[in-house]
Amino acid sequence: MKRFCIGVDSYSLQPLALSPLEVLDWVYAHGGEGVQFSDVQLKADQRLDEAFLRELRQRADQLGLYLEWGGAQHIPLDLESWQPKDILPINIAAARQAAALGTRVVRSCSGGLMRWNDAAPPTETLLREMARALKVQEALWTDLDVVLAIELHFEFTTFELLRVFEMCGAKPGGWLGVCLDTMNLLTMLEEPVAGTERILPWVVATHIKDGAMTTSPAGLVSFTTPIGDGLVDFERICRLLATLERPVHLSIEDHGGSFDIPVNDPAFRARFPDLTEQELGQLKQIAHEGQRRIAEGQLTITDRGDWPRLCEDRVAGDIASLKEIVFKVERSGADSSDRREG
Repeated sequence: MKRFCIGVDSYSLQPLALSPLEVLDWVYAHGGEGVQFSDVQLKADQRLDEAFLRELRQRADQLGLYLEWGGAQHIPLDLESWQPKDILPINIAAARQAAALGTRVVRSCSGGLMRWNDAAPPTETLLREMARALKVQEALWTDLDVVLAIELHFEFTTFELLRVFEMCGAKPGGWLGVCLDTMNLLTMLEEPVAGTERILPWVVATHIKDGAMTTSPAGLVSFTTPIGDGLVDFERICRLLATLERPVHLSIEDHGGSFDIPVNDPAFRARFPDLTEQELGQLKQIAHEGQRRIAEGQLTITDRGDWPRLCEDRVAGDIASLKEIVFKVERSGADSSDRREG
């Protein structure tokens, strides 16, 4: 079985106010093997120019760390006014920065919770506008040999992204891909293993994040947990990722917070037309298990306000826990191979 590199998304360490070079040093010191830069916090005397990108690349090379970049967007609308927004200059800058860093992956996140906002346009409208804006960018990403990795955020489901890729005429292994966020799938009412299976050929990057669900009067609540404490089946997900021809790095993203999912409201439930009763049943089982663990003191919901105090120890623990999971998966894969050869 292929070996995974385990790294950290910089967003996890945001409260520490580290510069990009300091993020690399922190991750290396805590046993990580790379960094995905979702955000960049520069010191007062630093500029995100060619010289700095060269320095960042050199430091990563010295430490033997992989780099993945961020800063791209895919929804061509202002998410407050819903007026048209030109995302091409934003993506040109992100793609050129990635090329300068020698990385092939640029994460894209437009940061919306559209289904929770009654003022938002219908999802199908957003999907059409997204496909229209991205299709004309194919040459940009292809010429620079960089992949636009759309994060599975709180915007679109795997079903919907597959339709966008079809509208763009894109194929797996090309200029469009996905950053698989394993916990965000829960919030978007997708069972994590099933969601991974649906989008698997398109996965080029990850946000490895554990989480769970519980029940509420309105329906469900999703929340993050330390890796290994939640209900995301990382062993099955890693086995799926190991089948891909290209290597995929495991970038840990962790944070506090919880998300209300009013699935008992028929109007809200209708905003997820691809959700089957079978998969909803799986999510409810996860929620009941999460509720049981909370009642027994095995799980707690981390408030976002507590994250600055917790983040350093928790991310360090996440790295160690994910290494244990990956070792187990790789060992089982090697044992299976030995049995076949025998």
